[in-house]
Amino acid sequence: MRTIFITGCSSGIGLISAIALKKRGYRIIASCRKSLDQQKLIEQGFETVLLDLDNPDSVKQAAQEVLALSEGKLYALFNNAGFGVYGRLSTISREQLESQFSTNFFGVHQLTQLLLPAMLKQDEGRIIQTSSIVGIVATPGRGAYSASKYALEAWSDVLRLELAQTNIKVCLIEPGPLKTYFSNNVNQTEQKNMVKNPPIAKRFTLPPEAVLPYLFHALEHDKPKIRYRVTKITKIAAIAKRLLPDRLMDKILKNK
Repeated sequence: MRTIFITGCSSGIGLISAIALKKRGYRIIASCRKSLDQQKLIEQGFETVLLDLDNPDSVKQAAQEVLALSEGKLYALFNNAGFGVYGRLSTISREQLESQFSTNFFGVHQLTQLLLPAMLKQDEGRIIQTSSIVGIVATPGRGAYSASKYALEAWSDVLRLELAQTNIKVCLIEPGPLKTYFSNNVNQTEQKNMVKNPPIAKRFTLPPEAVLPYLFHALEHDKPKIRYRVTKITKIAAIAKRLLPDRLMDKILKNK
C-alpha cells in the first residue's frame, strides 16, 4: 500500500483528496494546523500530524512524524496547504508578505527537502503542488498571494529539472475558482474594499471534487503532466497569457 502525505486537510481540496485517495486504496497521512481539525480527521479514520507551515520547528517535527509513520517509505507528497492575503500592495506590510510566503512557499520548500531523501532512497515518488490560476496571471488585489504562487511555479519547474534523472515526478495542479472555504479564510487588508471574484467567475466555478481526476492522473500515470489546469477559465487564462501582448492582458485584467 502506497503512502501519501497531504497537507491542508481541514477542508476543501485537501480533505476531499484525502477521502478519495483513502477509498482508492492509498494509505493517507493527513495534516492540518489546528488540534480541533486534527481530531475530526482522526474520527474519520485518518493518520494525522499537526503542521503549521509558517513555523519551521513545526515543519521539522511533522516531517519526522511522517517518516516515522511511513517507516521511511513515502510514495507521494501533496503540498496543498496555503492561505491568501488579499488587498492592494500598498496596504500589505512586509510582515504580512513574509507570512504569505512563509506558508505558501518557504514551508513547502522546507517540508519537501526533509521528505525528499526518503523518495530518493527508493527511487520512486510524486511531488504534487496546489498552485492557482493566479500563479499564471496576476490580478489587482491578489498580488501577495499571486506572488507566492508564481514562486511555487518557478520552484516546481526547477525541482522537476533537478530530479529529471530520477523516478520522482513533480506536478502542479492549477485550480481556478472552486467552491471551497478558501475565500472565507482569506486575510483581507481592506475591509471597506474587499477583493472578491467577479460575477462571471460563478459560471466557471466547480466543486473541489473537480481536482480529483487530475490528482489521480498525477499520482498514477507513468508520464504525468507537468501542469494540470482545472476549470475552463484557468485553461483560457494560460492560453491568453501565452498568446496575447502584455498590454492587452493588462486591459483585460486591470478591473478583475
